[in-house]
Amino acid sequence: MLRRGKRVLSAARSRLREDVAAVKERDPAAGSTLAVLTCYPGMHALWTYRVAHLLWARGHPLLARWLSQLASLVTGVEIHPAATIGRRCVVDHGRGVVVGATAELGDDVHLYHGVTLGADRPRDGKRHPTVGDGVLLGANATLLGPIAVGDGAKVGAAAVVLDAVPAGATAVGNPARIVRGATRRRRAAESADGEDGEAVDEQGFVAAG
Repeated sequence: MLRRGKRVLSAARSRLREDVAAVKERDPAAGSTLAVLTCYPGMHALWTYRVAHLLWARGHPLLARWLSQLASLVTGVEIHPAATIGRRCVVDHGRGVVVGATAELGDDVHLYHGVTLGADRPRDGKRHPTVGDGVLLGANATLLGPIAVGDGAKVGAAAVVLDAVPAGATAVGNPARIVRGATRRRRAAESADGEDGEAVDEQGFVAAG
């Protein structure tokens, strides 16, 4: 039991260092380690989520929900304890972020304030988005339904995403459309076939409006 406790504590410390390093790497305004530890509600929400997720997985759903609601009241970030979140996730600013019960986030995901990973309609089973590794979700972006966002994709500020976003692509607008990545690959393929592709929308990507 003591050895197991030491392993858990060591893993928690390692994860904490990862989280702090991720914030410092992605936010130029992060400042000192102490500032990151004490002044980032998004990080506090993620730490609380991890405890709540463990409680949920071990058969204590009500206690897990109470803990997640407390975190929501304190941080403004609502993460359902049944959601799956990978390592080095950064919730930037955090206020207004909502992550639904069947949502899945990979490693190194960056979410700005107001992001919603929600369901498009009530249904049993999988009903929230799956977000790949290294994805950036801009401020107030809304992703609805059991859609997939591929690794390295970007979703612009205030975009409403109802369909899948390919890996490496950029989606903007309401409803969201692909403006980079997948479009360029299609044009390259069409050019190789001797066909003229459609014009690419080169409007600038905005993450935090």
